[in-house]
Amino acid sequence: MNTSHTHPIDLVVFDMAGTTVEDSGLVQRSFAAADEHAGLSHDSEEKARMLQYVTDTMGQSKIEVFRHLSGGNEEQAQSANKAFERCYGQLVADGACSAVPGAEHLLAELRSTGVATALTTGFAHETQQAILAALGWQDVADIVLCPGDGVRGRPFPDMPLTALLRSGASSVQSMLVVGDTTSDITSGIRSGARAVVGVLTGAHNADQLRAAGASHVVDSVADLPSVLDTLR
Repeated sequence: MNTSHTHPIDLVVFDMAGTTVEDSGLVQRSFAAADEHAGLSHDSEEKARMLQYVTDTMGQSKIEVFRHLSGGNEEQAQSANKAFERCYGQLVADGACSAVPGAEHLLAELRSTGVATALTTGFAHETQQAILAALGWQDVADIVLCPGDGVRGRPFPDMPLTALLRSGASSVQSMLVVGDTTSDITSGIRSGARAVVGVLTGAHNADQLRAAGASHVVDSVADLPSVLDTLR
């Protein structure tokens, strides 16, 4: 059955860092601060392995990443996560992040045509709010989500599905999920979204995104209208 006419796209769920927000190097710098604060690694080789894990798991809930790196030591994981979020938030407040070119225009265009928009992240609420404040994006999207009570982070499908419920979108087949990491892609697939789009402005490359199951891969969110055209 062809669903393209019965379920027009009425919700687009975007990742933030690396997808709609440029933050080159901020995660790595913040991890270094977290490692130094909490003593996660014991030598340069272990630190390099941990940083690779952080890169590989971009998009996932940061507290879950630190729980893995600490070997299940909850106190150390919480300490590292707080240091990470504190450093990242300060870098953002100092002007170290910016909008991906075309992202703000796209968000406005979608809303003007009646398509609901959601911004999601693996960061904590306070860090997400710091990013939105730095960009002046407090009202740029209909829905803003991060991991928290009752909402698991990626790669679980909770954030797209929560956005679907809150937006009143008609069906998972009317939802599009967009992100720069394999975790974003997995989350979108698990949510049942009609299309899951990978962008090349962030952590993972085209081969990684396609291997994770992306239905489309584009250079940036500025190219998303062409994908929407194919789905109409």
